Amino acid sequence: MDNSTEKKSLRNLLLEKRDNTSHDFLKIASEKIHQKVKGMKNFRDAKKIGVYYPIGSEILTQDIIQELLSIGKEVFLPKVVGDTMEFRKIEKFSSLEKGNFDIMEPKEECPKDNNLDLIFVPTVGISPGGVRLGYGHGFYDKFLAENNTTTISLILEKQVIKNIPKSEHDILIDWIVTEDKILETQR
Repeated sequence: MDNSTEKKSLRNLLLEKRDNTSHDFLKIASEKIHQKVKGMKNFRDAKKIGVYYPIGSEILTQDIIQELLSIGKEVFLPKVVGDTMEFRKIEKFSSLEKGNFDIMEPKEECPKDNNLDLIFVPTVGISPGGVRLGYGHGFYDKFLAENNTTTISLILEKQVIKNIPKSEHDILIDWIVTEDKILETQR
């Protein structure tokens, strides 16, 4: 089985597993993850932070976004433009609108800035070594290949798996935060 077929099969399995998580558990796990993130030095020291708006059964990031805005950090969300992704600054939730893939993203007038201190990367599955399985579109890998920044995956413990096939273009994630632990990857 080649890498892409293996990844697609693994992605489907992990998404099904995550989608079967109760919303109550997801809320509790998201709050635990939020509390762990708040204690991280990289997070506290970062001034410009990229965050994604959750879809489906992803870790709920709205409270993190709200907290960042309320403590005066610069908050950036991804916007897909053609076949690339860029980050744009938001001041409040009303700066967002439904974009590509029905994901909430910054409105056109939000200023672009890809020079961020830290980015939370949406993740379907991840290995302890930081090999990330995303949704298969490659937007984050392309972005991270061109923009050096610290990365954190927010993910349920059950989505951390021993081995994920690594492709040449895959960018390793620096930190993994689950409801149970914080793990710095073997970089």
